Amino acid sequence: MTTVLIVDDQPLQRYGFHLLLDSVPETDVVGEAGHGAEAVRKTAELRPDVVLMDVRMPGMDGIEATRCIVAAGGRSHVLVLTTFDLDEYVHAALRAGASGFLLKDARPEELLAGIRAVAVGDAVIAPALTRRLLEEYARYVPSHRTDAAEDPRLTSLTDREREILVAVGKGWTNGEIAARFVLSESTVKTHVGRVLAKIGARDRIQAVIFAYDHGLARPTAD
Repeated sequence: MTTVLIVDDQPLQRYGFHLLLDSVPETDVVGEAGHGAEAVRKTAELRPDVVLMDVRMPGMDGIEATRCIVAAGGRSHVLVLTTFDLDEYVHAALRAGASGFLLKDARPEELLAGIRAVAVGDAVIAPALTRRLLEEYARYVPSHRTDAAEDPRLTSLTDREREILVAVGKGWTNGEIAARFVLSESTVKTHVGRVLAKIGARDRIQAVIFAYDHGLARPTAD
């Protein structure tokens, strides 16, 4: 059972999400919040597996609420809902520690799959957003770039692990990485886990940020 806290300032939106999550046996809505401050308080109180977080809300917005929730070091993972014209919010939420992003017009099965993935510690980005986010992020990060040669976390990686990190930075799935390097998906998953541990990343999204910050990846057409 995956417990979920729904955060949105629109009551009708919360109601719709609640109906959807109540329709499947593997999710349990433990609470709702109408703004960021309430979301932070209820997350600490209810300790849900997943916080379904809206971005634009009055008072404390979803980005600041995400930052507070992640900084508290609890068990909850934040899944942010966004739209195409809010890329700047997505970038800020990446920095805040969100574990995933989906569009508000995602199909019900996509939202449910995203919640399940985030609940077990995976990261998820809506397929339609991945390329756009990486392209925008590549333009966003130059001032944050770190000299890769000076970071001991990179020197701790094997050659294969470095290749895996670059591939993750490009937004490739485990299946795509496996096909490119002629590995099994289970082997790729093991490599990804080791990379995350060595660079201190919470999930794949944080690994993407790390790769871009260190100049290891940028969007390509392949």
